[in-house]
Amino acid sequence: MTESRLLKKDLFGEVWRVNTGTDAQILRDTRSARWWLRWLARALLRREAAGLRALEGIEGVPALLRCDAGQLARSYIAGEPMHVARPSSSAYFRSAMRLLRRVHRAGVVHNDLAKEPNLLVRDDGSAAFIDFQLAGYSHRRGRLFRIAAREDIRHLLKHKRSYCPDELTIRELSILARPSSLARVWMGLFKPIYLFVTRRILGWSDREGAGDRGRQP
Repeated sequence: MTESRLLKKDLFGEVWRVNTGTDAQILRDTRSARWWLRWLARALLRREAAGLRALEGIEGVPALLRCDAGQLARSYIAGEPMHVARPSSSAYFRSAMRLLRRVHRAGVVHNDLAKEPNLLVRDDGSAAFIDFQLAGYSHRRGRLFRIAAREDIRHLLKHKRSYCPDELTIRELSILARPSSLARVWMGLFKPIYLFVTRRILGWSDREGAGDRGRQP
């Protein structure tokens, strides 16, 4: 017996948790997106699919189950989002950093680890990453890739500073103190525009959708 539960609905479509009786999956459906945003919703769908394909077989990221023009299904990962679990163990952040290195070696940058709901604390205390809509893939891993990868690392270290500050190393503190030039430009020029458009115009909050990332029965 298949059961579905709506987790999120916004201008970009819907996110469902689907239980098939033997397992669970997360279904992202862009068919209900507003007509003027449907092209963007489907572009993000393709971007997520490309990232997940490149990460196939890596424990701690969702497996891509299927993707077509309007829908993407990925495996469900049980755990609590970071802002709920509030991990204070350095072991969790070591796990997260190991996972991030594997993601980068596969040619993928997440590009959205600043959002705490995108990092899970699994039942065994290890880390998992979800929501790869903004991920980038490059088999060459050129200069822009390396800059984006460093920003992934810096965002992870910002979370470590919030929850486990005494465990930061000198090198990690140095990375935190030196954001890339692109990050500075983003924060100074583009982020205020992004926040205005997403929150004021689209009514879309960064923490929306956290319901599909928390612990479920």
